[in-house]
Amino acid sequence: MKRVKTKIALACLAALISTPTLAQETGTVQGLLTDNSQTSYFAGAQLHIKELGVSAVSRRDGSFRFANVPAGNYTLVVQYLGVDSIELPITISSGQTLEKTVVLAANQADLENIVIYGQRAGQAAALNQQRAADSIKSIVAAEAIGQFPDQNAAEALQRLPGLSIERDQGEGRFVGIRGIDPNLNSVTINGLNVPSPEAGVRSVALDVIPSELIQGLEVSKSVTSDMDADSIGGSINVVSLSAFDRKGDSASLTVQASQNELREETSPKVSGSYTTVLNDTFGVAAALSYFDRSFGSDNIESNGDDEIEQRYYSISRERIGGALNFDFRPDMNNQYYLRTMYSKFTDDEFRLGNVFVFDGEDSEVERASKDREESQTILSLTGGGEHQLNDWLVTYQLGYSKATEDESDSLYYTFVGEEMAIDSDMLGQIPVVTQDAAVMDLANYELDEVSLEGGYSQDIESSVKFDVTRFLELAGHSVELKFGAKYRAREKQTTADILIFDGDFDDINPEMFATATPDWGLGDFGPGLNRADMRDYFKQNRNSLEVAELDSEIESNGASFTNNEDITALYMMAKIDMDNLRIVGGLRYENTDFSTSGMRVELIENEQTDVEEVVNTPWGSERSYDYLLPSLNMRYEFSDNLIARFAYTQTISRPKFEDAAAFQIIESKTEEDDGEFVTEREASVGNPELKPFEAENIDFTLEYYPGDIGVLSAGYFYKNIDNFVIIADVAGTVGWEGFEEVMQPINGEKATVSGVELAWVKTFDNGLLLSTNATLSDSEAVTLFDGERYETNLPNQSDKVGNVTVGYENELVSLRLTLSYKSENLEEIDGDLIRMEDAHQQLDFMGKYFINKNMYVYFNGINLNDEPFYHYFDKRSVNAQYEEYGRTFELGFNWKL
Repeated sequence: MKRVKTKIALACLAALISTPTLAQETGTVQGLLTDNSQTSYFAGAQLHIKELGVSAVSRRDGSFRFANVPAGNYTLVVQYLGVDSIELPITISSGQTLEKTVVLAANQADLENIVIYGQRAGQAAALNQQRAADSIKSIVAAEAIGQFPDQNAAEALQRLPGLSIERDQGEGRFVGIRGIDPNLNSVTINGLNVPSPEAGVRSVALDVIPSELIQGLEVSKSVTSDMDADSIGGSINVVSLSAFDRKGDSASLTVQASQNELREETSPKVSGSYTTVLNDTFGVAAALSYFDRSFGSDNIESNGDDEIEQRYYSISRERIGGALNFDFRPDMNNQYYLRTMYSKFTDDEFRLGNVFVFDGEDSEVERASKDREESQTILSLTGGGEHQLNDWLVTYQLGYSKATEDESDSLYYTFVGEEMAIDSDMLGQIPVVTQDAAVMDLANYELDEVSLEGGYSQDIESSVKFDVTRFLELAGHSVELKFGAKYRAREKQTTADILIFDGDFDDINPEMFATATPDWGLGDFGPGLNRADMRDYFKQNRNSLEVAELDSEIESNGASFTNNEDITALYMMAKIDMDNLRIVGGLRYENTDFSTSGMRVELIENEQTDVEEVVNTPWGSERSYDYLLPSLNMRYEFSDNLIARFAYTQTISRPKFEDAAAFQIIESKTEEDDGEFVTEREASVGNPELKPFEAENIDFTLEYYPGDIGVLSAGYFYKNIDNFVIIADVAGTVGWEGFEEVMQPINGEKATVSGVELAWVKTFDNGLLLSTNATLSDSEAVTLFDGERYETNLPNQSDKVGNVTVGYENELVSLRLTLSYKSENLEEIDGDLIRMEDAHQQLDFMGKYFINKNMYVYFNGINLNDEPFYHYFDKRSVNAQYEEYGRTFELGFNWKL
């Protein structure tokens, strides 16, 4: 393995050393792109030296650079969507650097509108960066994040073409790109990989990150070789604010109150930011955000056969986030930075549930409660530098990130009433349960089980990255050669601590905990249970309750494991501009050392030997694998307005941690049957030998920019995915002989995804803004069902995803009405039923009134159409889950300096 790495590194070095020396003396031009007041900078502007046909793009701080420019007199052309292009004469001297501050579109009223007001600013910034990108990207600029009533990064991304979100309690949580499982996306903060706080998964719940801490969001749908390879769906980069995004000092403050219609709770929110640049060289940026949201949901679920559950949720979610960033720029050729971000998300949930099990005269009802508080944190620390050394650019980065999920002392009560008179036809989105007065009386129930559950998950990643870029001219064409290396060390640890109490309940009467009937809007719920009383009783009487030792042990040990992943990457790539064609191609090599350790936990119940025990056996596994992955991105400008892009890439995605973890939960029961003792064995196990998903990706897009702030685009994408992971019954295979059932993740055959993306954005001179996008896709996957090959769609793959936005803005008001739509999709195969998620469409409104250029008040309406969340089995008339959240209204004030 070391020999392969050495050969690749030497090949990269040889390619650089062998480049020809420049044929003539050259100079450099660099500078800043700013506005009339020289307080705002413009990212994504395209700059050209007309006579040479070379181009550059302004960065987020407005800076640009041309290297290796032959001495002489030239014309610098600057293009930025929304304003007229400008031309400036420049003179390049041999061996000298020309520093130029370019004031974009001086004295143009259009530019003032772009800088001051949100809708046009957000659209202009995002579209300019998208147009100038080397790969296929969608971007949300900082100004645009505040143009929707979005609470977090996930909800801000749902407005982009091809992106959809998975919701939890009505809030956006996970982001899917073109319908691909969020576990197959890469998420970074300032280029640093973000670990997942949740146990067992790779997907990052972006609702942990408050939108106020974000300077921008970048979604790469095609990768380049200098990006991490684990991004079959795509790569999402969260960009935090920097003091050099603006000149001088800036500050902002937002104060808000919101109310959820369903629970009639009022929730406070406050956020602020401050940036300053000292002596034009040292910048500090800080941001804080606090949001305590109280809300709830009404839910009814079924198994599609003989069971219905009513659920009442009362929820409080607290988000605390902060960022503190430092930049030191002694000159335009040297930069140092330190980026920090911390976010804590606390979810406090109380749930009441009624479970109706229909079995004629033997029907029973469970009345249960869930009292849980869970906190998730993400800490991201990134430091690095950038140095321009004549024709060389050297960058490096050190990173540390840590994500945790802590759930301690979650308390569950289950009361059971037997031989209940209940009935239902199990039909309809909201199935009706017929029950008599006895079912509603807590005196007819007995405590069956109490459990105290805790869990802790920790995901830590450290990384180091080093890149070198050489700028040169070959045959009259501008060329960039780049090579680099990256090392990532990651540890994912999950532990569970579960205690189940199943005895000594004689003194407990459910009526001790009775409280008023919850305001549940889907039918008759019956008496409630008091959260505080149940918690207090358990604390006072815990030592007198009987613990189910075996059940507690198997539940705890079977859900605990540790995974380690060390990834070493080397890459080389080249970018060449040939008139109107830009080609970016390269190779990336990634080697992965993977190890996992856990427990083989077997519950043995043997009537013949009168043995009842749990046997715990440590288990571990390790393996290594590597990949060599090519990438090709091509960009062709038919004109300043029409751009075509093509990409061919190969990417991978490593399996979910819980799928590849070393754990086995086995149940062995030996019972007498017709005079003979028969042993039946079942198991649920991980698979450390799982191979990563492997994908070939093809993308083609056409983008038309009419010259103002707008774009009309169409694209085609295709993904061929091998080693698709499925859950299968492997009983009877090698190692599992004699088992009745063994559920294990295995690599399936393949899956394919193809589709088109369409988008149209247009701003009009009269202040009207229109934005619409749609993604139409199709997928096929092979899975196993009852031991046979079964062809279906990819889970969570909606064949239609889209957004429509209508907005209006002038000097006094800014209005936006937006509709997001996601068609039905396959959720999972549940037993012998196919579980589907119904189509979801949600209407949101945002309105602002500008008091002056620095202050405005706003009003947001979320889920105005009161759209529920609905799952069904096979047919829409067979309920799997129906949940209502109600509307939410927000009133706030914003001040900016």
